[in-house]
Amino acid sequence: MSDDTAQDWFIYFVRCRDGALYTGIATDVDRRFAEHEAGGARAARFLRGRAPLTLLASAAVGTRSRALRLEARVKKLSRPRKLDMLSDPRRLAARLDELLSEDDCPPRRTGVTSDDR
Repeated sequence: MSDDTAQDWFIYFVRCRDGALYTGIATDVDRRFAEHEAGGARAARFLRGRAPLTLLASAAVGTRSRALRLEARVKKLSRPRKLDMLSDPRRLAARLDELLSEDDCPPRRTGVTSDDR
């Protein structure tokens, strides 16, 4: 069985001692958060030495592929937009769905119109 179908994937959000936000994905958020808190080789480099850590929220997002796409999109958001998204944990799943439905970028314009051809 592939990682994509083996089990549900989750996206999770962690706040560090210095207030920095971290976003990650995992199949077992409690286990992964414990690894981050332990600060060893299995912890994300970004989180090492930034304890205490606080798990702010997590949400089931389905497949690994979808989790990776969401993680990449969230990491591109500004801090205020991330905080706004996390402000109501009951709406987190809906906000993540909205984020995936947004276009990455508008269509490229080449400067050539059909009239110019």
